[in-house]
Amino acid sequence: MNPTGLLLLMPLIVEVGGPAHNGALRRSHGKRPQPTIASRLMQNTPVTIPITFVRGMLSGVQARGQSCESFLAGAEIAPELLDQTGARVTAAQYVTLFRLMIDGLDDEGIAFFSRALRCGSYALIARSALGAPNLEMAMRRITRTFQLLQDDVVVELVHDGAEAGLTLRFTNPVAAQQTFMHELLLRIFWRLLAWLAASKLPATRFDFSFMSPPYAGSYGRVFPAPLLFGQRQSAFWFEASWMKGPVRRDEAALRVFLMEAQANIILPRRHDAEVSLRVRSHLQKTQPAWPDLAATAEAMHMATSTLQRRLASEGTSFQALKDALRRDAAITRLNTSTVPLAALACELGFADSAAFQRAFKSWTGSAPGTYRRGGA
Repeated sequence: MNPTGLLLLMPLIVEVGGPAHNGALRRSHGKRPQPTIASRLMQNTPVTIPITFVRGMLSGVQARGQSCESFLAGAEIAPELLDQTGARVTAAQYVTLFRLMIDGLDDEGIAFFSRALRCGSYALIARSALGAPNLEMAMRRITRTFQLLQDDVVVELVHDGAEAGLTLRFTNPVAAQQTFMHELLLRIFWRLLAWLAASKLPATRFDFSFMSPPYAGSYGRVFPAPLLFGQRQSAFWFEASWMKGPVRRDEAALRVFLMEAQANIILPRRHDAEVSLRVRSHLQKTQPAWPDLAATAEAMHMATSTLQRRLASEGTSFQALKDALRRDAAITRLNTSTVPLAALACELGFADSAAFQRAFKSWTGSAPGTYRRGGA
């Protein structure tokens, strides 16, 4: 399995693949990838992905009239979840789906481009930037190499006063209509440049050439900067001073990066300084006690009102964080174990199984059994 498979969304975690050979991960030959260090980490740090991003990932294949059943089965995602607005999948399932699609299609573009990006394309793009004297030259090499591999979109380096960025100019109108393709490419190139600079490369803005989608509320961690929709071209922007900074990576670092590339790019990143992430971490560490707001504020050395205000400034609340963590933990446990619902309800701080099942359905729109491995 090639590690470099086109490289989202979405929108926190690092998935580490197995040993690479010549820039390519082991091919799975139709078998489900074996658990990795990071997939085990994700079981300890539950993260789930909205089903809309699964639909987006599948949309290129579906647009060609091809079946996605084998990919969903390999990732152990119940097909009926695709029709449920509130459904979610684990991060491990999402990464597995991505890898199975790349492997099965031999296409790192997962059917979004008019000609396949054969496995190894991303490694070639990333390698082209090594040895560049600065990030600007690295960006120019990357865009030229990408242009050699496909015919549907031109990635252009642009300047606008104190900001610089990369824009997507689509030459194939059919490809331009695929929202997920915009999301994916912006995420790929932004994360690659950040890695080359050995920095988070803070984005100052993300532009999208389509109107705000119904799921735009899920963009926050995938695209952590102001968002503008309905723009002339999709793009991401950052301070132009980064352009003159050095490329801080070599071939040895690239090999490690490629083993992590897929999940690093399609999964959102956590920002540990955020109060909301500190609250989530505290709740996770104290399971199954599930402390209340006052106890959590005390543990974080804050007044309760201060914690509430800080969380509100990040667009969330204590109860929302608690419910999200319980939801993610429940989905992960259901997908990776045979834990009885009564025991899971207790783990998550519910009085009984019935209360847990009501909450779960309110979170996801589905009964817990839908998320059992293999639908069991």
